[in-house]
Amino acid sequence: MDRLKKTIYGLLIPVIILAAWYFYTTYSNVPGSLLPQIQDVAGAFNEMVSDGQLQNDLSVSFIRVVKGFLVSGIIGIVLGAVMGMSKKAHAMLLPAITAIRQVPVIAWIPLIILWAGIGEASKVVIIVIAASFPIMINTLSGFTSTPSGYIEVARLYNLNRWQTFIKVYLPHSLPQMLTGLKLGLSVSWMALVASELIAASSGIGYRMNDARSLMRSDKVIVCMVVIGLVGIIMDKVISVIFEAITPWEKIARSKGK
Repeated sequence: MDRLKKTIYGLLIPVIILAAWYFYTTYSNVPGSLLPQIQDVAGAFNEMVSDGQLQNDLSVSFIRVVKGFLVSGIIGIVLGAVMGMSKKAHAMLLPAITAIRQVPVIAWIPLIILWAGIGEASKVVIIVIAASFPIMINTLSGFTSTPSGYIEVARLYNLNRWQTFIKVYLPHSLPQMLTGLKLGLSVSWMALVASELIAASSGIGYRMNDARSLMRSDKVIVCMVVIGLVGIIMDKVISVIFEAITPWEKIARSKGK
């Protein structure tokens, strides 16, 4: 019953939005170029799927996200681990990283375009800049919150840096690292779409911008809905994977309720 109630509550606002959209576009004189009717959006979706346009754009964008996310994961985890295990590295790197992090990712796009053009490399770089920070911060938080008693025990057993990382830091910080990766994936998707809107010749963001230039608001809305749905699906998939990796977290949450 609780699950049914949650489902009903979750669908309440979307149903209200769809109802308001239907009545506004049906019983007012709003131009279709500004806000199309629901059936027009459905028709645009069928058109984009039937000619393979939507699938091609999504495949291009997805490959870019995977590339950027993998690089971001490596950079973020390495930097977070190094700063979490070394006070010298923390003091040396954190001020510069904090300063760089304050610059919005969209402000990097013109410079990256000058350096790398509008090809694949620029999209990957933009994703890396945007997604590395949440991964790094969560990893750093996990490492710095490792109890000092655990580290003292590692020293008593004469564990080297690598052994301490594997046996002490990693098990304790893994949940926060995975949270950072989850946030990083979401940021990767949003950063990619933003970069494709500004400078791209393919991808779902490019398709939305192209539809905007042609005053095809129905296609713009299709792209927006698809972007949101893909983001939700990626979030759910990575959540299931991470729950399988850390089953004890689910048990702990259920006990805490």
